Amino acid sequence: MGVWQFFQDQILGMKWLNRLIGDGLSVLGLDTGGRLGGSIQFFFYDVIKITVLLCVLIFVISYIQSYFPPERSKKILGRFHGIGANIISALLGTVTPFCSCSSIPLFIGFTSAGLPLGVTFSFLISSPMVDLGSLVLLMSIFGAKVAVIYVLVGLLIAVVGGTIIEEMHMEKYVESFILSAGSVDIESPTLTKTERVQYAKEQVSSTFKKVFPYILAGVGIGAVIHNWIPESWIEAVLGSDNPFGVVLATLVGVPMYADIFGTIPVAEALLAKGAQLGTILAFMMAVTTLSLPSIIMLRKAVKPKLLALFIGVCTVGIILVGYLFNVFQFVFI
Repeated sequence: MGVWQFFQDQILGMKWLNRLIGDGLSVLGLDTGGRLGGSIQFFFYDVIKITVLLCVLIFVISYIQSYFPPERSKKILGRFHGIGANIISALLGTVTPFCSCSSIPLFIGFTSAGLPLGVTFSFLISSPMVDLGSLVLLMSIFGAKVAVIYVLVGLLIAVVGGTIIEEMHMEKYVESFILSAGSVDIESPTLTKTERVQYAKEQVSSTFKKVFPYILAGVGIGAVIHNWIPESWIEAVLGSDNPFGVVLATLVGVPMYADIFGTIPVAEALLAKGAQLGTILAFMMAVTTLSLPSIIMLRKAVKPKLLALFIGVCTVGIILVGYLFNVFQFVFI
C-alpha cells in the first residue's frame, strides 16, 4: 500500500476504526454480516469518523477564517472586477460557513456594502456547496480524484451562476432595505494567535452543536439504505437504467435541509448500493445549496424574480454536472 493510499484509507477513511468496531460488536455477540449488526457497525463507524474529522476540520478552517472577517473579505473582493471578482468570491466561499443559511447574512452584508450582485451570488453559491471540509470528507469516501473534481465543478457553477446574474442586471430585484442599508467600515481588531485558537475552539463548539443532529440523521438514513434497502431498488431509481435519476435526485434534495456532513453518509450508502456517481453528487449539491429554509431566508432579501433565477441557474448547473459525472463515472471510480 502506497503512502497516499494509506493516508486516504487509514487516516481519512479510518478503516481501522471500522474493523475495531466490528470486532467489538462480534465480541458482544452481534453478527456484523447481518442487517442489524451491519447497521449498528455502519452507524457507530460513520458517526465517530465524521465527528472526529468534523471537529478537526472546523478548527483548522475557523483558524484560517479568522484572517478573513467580513470587512477584510469585502475589501479583498472590492479590488477585483469582472469574472476575476466572481472567481475570488467563489474561492472565499470555501473558507466561510458550512451551510446555506449561515451564508445568507454574509451575502446580505456584502450586497449592502455595494459589491456587485453577481459577485455576492458567486459567494452565496460556493459557500455551502464547496468548502475545505467537503474536500477532505469526500476524499475519505470517494477518493482524491472525485473530491477534487467535485470542488472544481462546484466552483465553476458558482462563477458561472454569479456571472449570469451579473450580466442580467438584476439589482432592481434586491429588496430596497438591503440596498439602502449601506455599510459601516469597522476595522477588525488584530487577533493574537491565542485569540485565534480560542475563536477556532468556539467555532468547533457552536458548529458541532448545530451540525451533530444532521450527522445522526444522515448516518441513520445511510445505515438503513446500506443494510435494509435492496440494491435492485436503488439501481432502478438512481442507477444507469433511469435516465431521469439526476433530475429526480436534484428535486428530492431541494426541500431537505442538511449540510455536507449530513449528506455524505447517505451518499456513501447510495454509492455502495449501485447509484450512479453523478446522481449522488447532484443530490448532495441540491441539499447543501438549495435547501428550503435557505430559500425562505433568501426571499427576505431578494424579490421573486431574482430568487427564481438563482434557483434556476443552480438547478440547471447541478443537473448538468450530475449527467456529466454519470457519463464519465468510469474515469473517476
